[in-house]
Amino acid sequence: MSKDLIGVTAFLLGVIALIRFYPWLQRIEARIRARHEADSRDRSDQVAHFRHTLARAEEQVEAVTPFSTSDERTGMPVTRFLFEGETFADEREANRAREERVRAVARGFYMDLPAALAARKEERLH
Repeated sequence: MSKDLIGVTAFLLGVIALIRFYPWLQRIEARIRARHEADSRDRSDQVAHFRHTLARAEEQVEAVTPFSTSDERTGMPVTRFLFEGETFADEREANRAREERVRAVARGFYMDLPAALAARKEERLH
């Protein structure tokens, strides 16, 4: 029995040492800790559902992509921004278009939500 206790203790000390001395394990631990803290905050936050919905919608919308091209008037190299096949001269305009698209995706989720919840209730009744 004392051999088992010593073995378990050595194993736990080894795991603790790995976590302390390897930075990549510390980053994983920090992400896990941050997720647990966010979950506990979200339990008392009434708008957490909206924040999560926007986060999921952001994952579904492509990012704004900068690219270099020559200016039509001067021929000098300039940076343009591409979002969903549309070219923007200003990054703020491209990000604004992306934000509108994210809101539209999130709004679509809430438009579909009543029908999805009704379908779930019907499945439970049968």
